[in-house]
Amino acid sequence: MMNHLGEQDKKDEQDPVHNLEETEEMETQEAPDVEQQPADSAGQESPDTRGNQSPVKSGNDKEDENGTVVNGDMAMEAQDGQPDPDEEWLEQDGSRSQATFNFVVENVSKLKETALSQPTTVRNLPWKIMAMPRSSHNERQIKSLGFFLQCNAECESPQWSCNAAADLTLKNRKKDKEDHVKRITHVFYNKENDWGFGHFISWTDLLDPERGFVVDDTIELEVKVFADAPHGVSWDSKKLTGYVGLKNQGATCYMNSLLQALFFTNKLRKAVYLMPTESDDSSKSVPLAMQRVFYELQYSDKAVATKKLTKSFGWETLDSFMQHDVQELCRVLLDNMESKMKGTCVEGVMPKLFEGRMSSYIMCKHVDYVSSREESFYDIQMNIKGKKNVYESFEDYIAKENMEGENKYDAGEYGLQEAVKGVLFSSLPPVLHLQLMRFQYDPHTDSNVKINDRYEFPFKLNLTDFLADPEPTPSTYTLHAVLVHSGDNHGGHYVVFINPKGDGKWCKFDDDVVSRCTKQEAIDNNFGGNDDDLSVRHCTNAYMLVYIRDSCIDDILELVTDEDIPDTLQKRITEERKLEIQRRKDKSEAHLYMMLKAYTEDQFYGHQGNDLFDMDKIKSRDFRILKSLNLSGVMELLSDSYGYPIDNMRMWPLTLRTNQTNRPTTLEVEDVEKTVYDIAENDPTWIVFLETADPECQKALPQFDKDSDVLLFLKKYDPKTKTISYCGHIAVSITQKIYELIPLLCERGGFPEGTPLIIYEEVKPNLTEKIQDVRLQLDKALDELMDGDILVFQRDDPENDQYELATAKDYFRDLYYRIEVLLCDKTNLNDPGFTLTLSVKMNYFQIAKAIAAKLDTDPMLLQLFRAQPHRDGPSHPIRCAYEGTLRDLIFPLKPRTPNVKKLYYQRLTIKINELENKKQFRCVWVSNKLKEEEMVLYPNKDDTVAGLLMEAKSLKNRTLGNNGSGKLRLLEVISNKIHQVQQEDVLLECLNPVGTKTYRIEEIPEDQLDLNETELLLCVAHFQKELFSMFGVPFLIRVQEGEPFTDVRERIKNQLEISEKELEKIKFAIVLLGKTSYITEDEYRVSIKDFLPTSGGAGAMQQKAWLGLDHVNKNKRSRYNYFEKAIKILN
Repeated sequence: MMNHLGEQDKKDEQDPVHNLEETEEMETQEAPDVEQQPADSAGQESPDTRGNQSPVKSGNDKEDENGTVVNGDMAMEAQDGQPDPDEEWLEQDGSRSQATFNFVVENVSKLKETALSQPTTVRNLPWKIMAMPRSSHNERQIKSLGFFLQCNAECESPQWSCNAAADLTLKNRKKDKEDHVKRITHVFYNKENDWGFGHFISWTDLLDPERGFVVDDTIELEVKVFADAPHGVSWDSKKLTGYVGLKNQGATCYMNSLLQALFFTNKLRKAVYLMPTESDDSSKSVPLAMQRVFYELQYSDKAVATKKLTKSFGWETLDSFMQHDVQELCRVLLDNMESKMKGTCVEGVMPKLFEGRMSSYIMCKHVDYVSSREESFYDIQMNIKGKKNVYESFEDYIAKENMEGENKYDAGEYGLQEAVKGVLFSSLPPVLHLQLMRFQYDPHTDSNVKINDRYEFPFKLNLTDFLADPEPTPSTYTLHAVLVHSGDNHGGHYVVFINPKGDGKWCKFDDDVVSRCTKQEAIDNNFGGNDDDLSVRHCTNAYMLVYIRDSCIDDILELVTDEDIPDTLQKRITEERKLEIQRRKDKSEAHLYMMLKAYTEDQFYGHQGNDLFDMDKIKSRDFRILKSLNLSGVMELLSDSYGYPIDNMRMWPLTLRTNQTNRPTTLEVEDVEKTVYDIAENDPTWIVFLETADPECQKALPQFDKDSDVLLFLKKYDPKTKTISYCGHIAVSITQKIYELIPLLCERGGFPEGTPLIIYEEVKPNLTEKIQDVRLQLDKALDELMDGDILVFQRDDPENDQYELATAKDYFRDLYYRIEVLLCDKTNLNDPGFTLTLSVKMNYFQIAKAIAAKLDTDPMLLQLFRAQPHRDGPSHPIRCAYEGTLRDLIFPLKPRTPNVKKLYYQRLTIKINELENKKQFRCVWVSNKLKEEEMVLYPNKDDTVAGLLMEAKSLKNRTLGNNGSGKLRLLEVISNKIHQVQQEDVLLECLNPVGTKTYRIEEIPEDQLDLNETELLLCVAHFQKELFSMFGVPFLIRVQEGEPFTDVRERIKNQLEISEKELEKIKFAIVLLGKTSYITEDEYRVSIKDFLPTSGGAGAMQQKAWLGLDHVNKNKRSRYNYFEKAIKILN
């Protein structure tokens, strides 16, 4: 559809006659100098400024300067004929789904501008008729009448949409003449709010008196519109219907339809409410999520979200954008709920509601022998192909099948017998789910296709005739829900029509929108095969039916009240609502708050790295505080939280120094009213060290003079264990001498008094300086003395030299070179791996030794691989003689995680140094039943095919067939066809698997070992229609000159282990040089010359013929099969 001022005009010039029949969207333009006709804007916004408006005349306007008069009188009717008494509950107000309205245009011969009718309200939106003269922009200058239907034009919101169909009619004033009618179907929205025909009828035909459209220079236009409830506007489902819908997450309309049908099965809803979920995980419990959705559907005033439910299923976000099969979801969900009900007070509810019983039988015709088996069912798959209605499907379901000829029944001691096979219904459930098999496999297209044929189902269903024996209560049912699919097998849209109370008053549930509808819309319009009906979408039909037994309907649909919902569940959901409201409030007020992260000294103990703690590993205590809070307010908050008096606490902001260390620093606040946000220098996250007094002393913290005192932190190093111990902090005068601190250090470190110590300053990573002269003052001994400096001390002991890291300086230097490396198993694509801390100075064997210790294996039985630098996966193997270090082997895992490096490993069965002198040869092992198995062999690099086969035989000796020859061969396979058998003297270095070329090893069958001159090994391969569509496992078969092809055919049947019936579906062809010659089996005898290599020109490669099996590839996955992914509920 095109803009009437742009592309359409260009098209008119090319084919003006053809364009008379085209539907197009008209984009109207604003004309501020023309008065607009007032519109009824019930149910929509009426902005002061209007966009996309056309030049019109008001319906009450008199003659303009051109003498053209537009009459805005309209004749409206709610619907044709008298309303159905059963549907009088539908209010004939603005929410109605259809209307017919007329517009009379006067002085049409002088019409020059757009005429716009008064609005008619349908689905709470204003609808208007637009009429205007149109001319094609070409040499012929054909003038026509433009006729459009406009919807909600004055609403500027881009969110709204409304699907509608309409008949646009130019009324004929003569009784014996026909009206001029055209049909449109369109989704109206902000940018396409009018739709119709720019060339509805030529101006000449319009004004022709013989045609009868114009009387007294007036024409009458009529529109009959059918509209779905709109999305994105003020459509109040709760107010209009009493019910609410479910939000669509992307492609979850199929799930929403099913959930609504289950929700209105009231007895099931009561049982779901009674499931015990008090101790369930809020995010993983399917029963709790179902309770939550049902509760919201019952009490909410707005559409209900389902994200928590799908999350409880274990679905990822992508699953919500994949459309699945509603029938499969129904079975999976009910099975899951039934299993969760076991052992609870509602155990057995599912079978009581949905379970029926059927008996499958086989009855011999000529002997007294019957085999039967009774089984339960929760739904019935109804075959609809070639069936007119539900009753015919039931007759087909219980139809008897004769077992004769090759299909005779094995009756045990009676042998093969002619028999009758069938199914009888023993009992039918209170709630009957009928799954209509709209999607069926089409062998011609090798894909699922949708059957849109007409298939009728009644409001009242009597199934008495289909039961083996009558049941205590009548087997009559009332239709409760109709799940409908619009579209084809590639996707579409689901809605559900529900008769909530079983009284014939229907509602349509279309995701978040619920609307009232007629019985015809709910039932008749969904039979299918009615695409000519204006009110029915294309390819729209019922897909699943829910019937409720009349004798049980009052019990099953009994009203669900507050008393049916446990108090604990109501309280939990109410509390969740409050938390959700608070979360949304917090999110909206986030700009008013900041985060205070507090660390105390208790969190420093056990830290083995630089600084005082690792922020990535130690969890802070977080406080969400107002940015406008002052410091005293923050201290009051911390006092209440930690239980310390305010004078027993002191805050030290953590600051990132220029040398990239994080240390506490003095808090300087001159203005007591200064906000905490300003103190934090406008950082939304403020990190502090909270110093607290010793709780045993019950004394306030001593005063700290920021000019004369300094805050120091103490660490002890033990070279024997290569560990660091945190020893607290001290506040001392900057003039105090170092040696004066030694008694305190001995006490903190647990050393005897007078123990000689070595003292270091931890400056930054890889810079730890020894204090040479302990007689100096702190401000002289430590370079740039600052609050937060760290002193590291250790015992001065000559025995320290025997340890690997003798001094604290050695320890921190080694620490500097340590990194975390993620090790993943190369053979397991989903291996999460494990992390090791290694030094970048390690050589190959040191790395392998560390990994082997973790895996509890021999380092020589590991092979290491680099990680690829730009994608996730292993790169080339690392030779065990590699002379570099770990630093040379690693790459960052991802840009966002620069501290995590990655290596891959693979366990070996031979030592790595032996492996590196061998050639890794990947191939496929094929059993005598043509089952493939990947195989990796390690022959010597200078070995031949014979050596490779010897190694393969040593591995597979136990699996060789009893009737085999015990000898192996190597085949070269290209694109699912055997290219050649490799000779045993061929060097392995000459074999190179590239592209679609692979190598396979198999045992040579006994009958293929020694062939005479009249015999040949023939390659057999599978293809479907075209030779490029090859698939499956090819194989070799022995053929003999002159033998009937029926013998060859029988050997192929035995090799493939298929039935005669399956073999009949295969066509046999001799394939040579890309040409197929199909074999007529009754006439053909094997001729060896048909399969011998062709003689090409000089140097040309000779090609052998092969035997092709042309049949359908059953394992082929449909490219656009939207229903191929299984639905799983993981929790």
